[in-house]
Amino acid sequence: MNIYDVLIVGAGPCGLACGIEAQQNGLNYAVLDKGSITESIRRYPVDMTFFSSADNISIGNVPFTSLNLRPSRAEALKYYRKVVEHFGLNIHPFTEVQNIEKEDELFILNTDKSQYKARKVILAIGYYDIPRELNIPGENLPHVTHYYDEPYKYTGTKAVVVGGANSAIETALDLYRNGVDVTVVHQFEGFDKTAKYWIVPDMENRVKKEEVQTYFRSAVTEITEKEVHLQNLDTGEKSTISADFVFLMVGYHPDAKFLRRVGVQLNGEMLIPEINSETYESNIPGIYMGGSVIGGEETAKVFIENGKLHAIPIIADIKAKLSQEAMPSAKASS
Repeated sequence: MNIYDVLIVGAGPCGLACGIEAQQNGLNYAVLDKGSITESIRRYPVDMTFFSSADNISIGNVPFTSLNLRPSRAEALKYYRKVVEHFGLNIHPFTEVQNIEKEDELFILNTDKSQYKARKVILAIGYYDIPRELNIPGENLPHVTHYYDEPYKYTGTKAVVVGGANSAIETALDLYRNGVDVTVVHQFEGFDKTAKYWIVPDMENRVKKEEVQTYFRSAVTEITEKEVHLQNLDTGEKSTISADFVFLMVGYHPDAKFLRRVGVQLNGEMLIPEINSETYESNIPGIYMGGSVIGGEETAKVFIENGKLHAIPIIADIKAKLSQEAMPSAKASS
């Protein structure tokens, strides 16, 4: 079995950046992902536009040209695949890492296909795969989803969008502009002011014109086949909304179960992983963490722009420690 210097779990932008850095430093590496390249971006809404400019989400010093100031999902997908092709990165897609164990000085990664062995491991698993759940009756009905793709299926129907940040606002606007009767339910008093600055005024104008209905300071208590049941968080008043489809756009979080199974320590209510702030090594020597996963439940702190920068200190520390570990054996063999 091939023993890698480092195995990178996650083929998102940060994982790819780590792969590029590992390759350029002469390390034997592979990037594993349970989906395809930048799987989380692939699952974004079809017409989504990034908040950042193309330059800010580029990796590997490969220029990212876009037709607009802010690139689209489709442009990003094409770009990251071109980057993989440009560097000839060693990607193992559709390979799900189920657990990581330590055996002597090596890490054993058990996947749904086979075992992998490595001296070091980088977890760049992001957070988009695990949606936050409301834990209410009806949440798993067929017409309820935590993801949004495109509006055309829903034209002429009634939809309830739960949430008030980027994903919820963009979903509601896209549905409204494609002939859907939209109602937004949000637990706070208004839309998230930190959302993309060009969509909040647009959404607020739709509300003022009564083109989109809203229930602020409200929580969904139950979903049935044709209705959504609400309760006002201040007055306790209960309401019922007709709904053909329900979009629970309330955010996502890292896979805490997987991280705990691996042995990563998660701190506080926000489940912040225990890491060295300079090297990004976790509480488990030899296992590093990079990208948005290091933010725990605080998913608005690490993005592609700053997450990709973790690759440099991570690989530098790995290379230094691999060199140190090789020195005793080198002396013994001489």
